[in-house]
Amino acid sequence: MKKLIVYILFFVGFTGFSQENPVSIQIDTTYIRIGEQIQLKISVNETTNVVFPSLKLDSLRKVEVVEVLPTDTLKNRLEKKYLLTSFDSGIYVIPQQTVLINNKKFFTDSLMVNVATIKVDTTKQKMFPIKAIQREPKTFDDYKHLFWWLIPIFVILAIILYFVFRKKKEKEVPKVYVAPIQEALQRLKELDEKHLLEQNKIKIYYSELTDIVRTYIEKDISIPALESTTNELIETIKDFNESSKLGISKETIQQLKEVLQSADLVKFAKSSPIVEEIKGHRNLSERILQSLKPVKEPIKETENEVE
Repeated sequence: MKKLIVYILFFVGFTGFSQENPVSIQIDTTYIRIGEQIQLKISVNETTNVVFPSLKLDSLRKVEVVEVLPTDTLKNRLEKKYLLTSFDSGIYVIPQQTVLINNKKFFTDSLMVNVATIKVDTTKQKMFPIKAIQREPKTFDDYKHLFWWLIPIFVILAIILYFVFRKKKEKEVPKVYVAPIQEALQRLKELDEKHLLEQNKIKIYYSELTDIVRTYIEKDISIPALESTTNELIETIKDFNESSKLGISKETIQQLKEVLQSADLVKFAKSSPIVEEIKGHRNLSERILQSLKPVKEPIKETENEVE
């Protein structure tokens, strides 16, 4: 009687243990041919805190995982599906898989898969003649190396065309002659528009003012003025005025000397004239430019015409 009770309790406990395992495993077929796929499914009677395994396959590694499908959520249950295949014939055992539920391990049953070869009856296969080698159709990659030669050619052509059209434009645009006196007066106007005095840039103002006067003298009177000192320039103008009959008055020469010397004091002696004095030098420079215009002598031409 005691033994019977023990067996009953053992059977009930074993049944209860079996029912407590919430993990099961299924496979749609245990017999496939080489290259065919089978579907393995692991089901868990829980929906939270479940971690499915990365499959441990046969020890010979002949069975491969083709794809791991997304987890399906069913009523009070989760299912994980795997697609498997094999390319070697034989009988392989897929061992138990471990599933974590609330950080507790649960094990599935092991499975057996039989992979068979595909029989081919060579006697019934038709024989075909050997085909000639066919050339592959041409693609862009076959001509890609030619672009490395075309790029420098296009660059050279572009440079040539650029210079050709540039020369044509330069020829088409006529150069407008501007008289030196007009150029000098225009530069004076531009100097006024810079408002250097308002910015207290007196040294720069005098440098540009004297450069305008010196450039005009060099262009219109043909006296080297830009590289000469003030004393050298005044002496040269006096000499030219006497020998070439430029017709420049002594007053104009004295005024030019005054402007240039004042500019030298500002540039080299750090002199700081007042604004009224600076504006006076500017107006004086404009009168000097007007007075420095060479006197033309049309008398000889008239005599030649009369003759």
